[in-house]
Amino acid sequence: MSIFSDIISGKIPSHKIAEDDLFFAFLDIMPMAHGHVLVVPKTDVDKIYDLEDKYLERILIFAKPIAKAIEKAFPCKRCGFSVVGLEVPHTHLHLIPINTADDLNFTRKKLVVTQQQLEEDREKILKELA
Repeated sequence: MSIFSDIISGKIPSHKIAEDDLFFAFLDIMPMAHGHVLVVPKTDVDKIYDLEDKYLERILIFAKPIAKAIEKAFPCKRCGFSVVGLEVPHTHLHLIPINTADDLNFTRKKLVVTQQQLEEDREKILKELA
């Protein structure tokens, strides 16, 4: 079990963006940029290519409206995505508003944000998802 499993189950609070039967999306608390969302499967699998096919088939379909909402909610050229998976041993997709390829450089310093800023970012995305 990972910290993401505890977030999905509600044991650890999160700034939830969306949820369905297979996936859970929430704001990263150590974001690369405002609006940085994590999409995680509701199964505790470390590597993305170890997921059952039904998860691989649907993860981008689940993420698509969230990415479009991020692009509308935050000034950016597009919503980039990355699968790095080194931080937490639970498959996760990063959705990040970007203007350059370097904006997806995970060696860069993360933002320090407050719970209020995260909630404001969440509201911006949810408004565009509606």
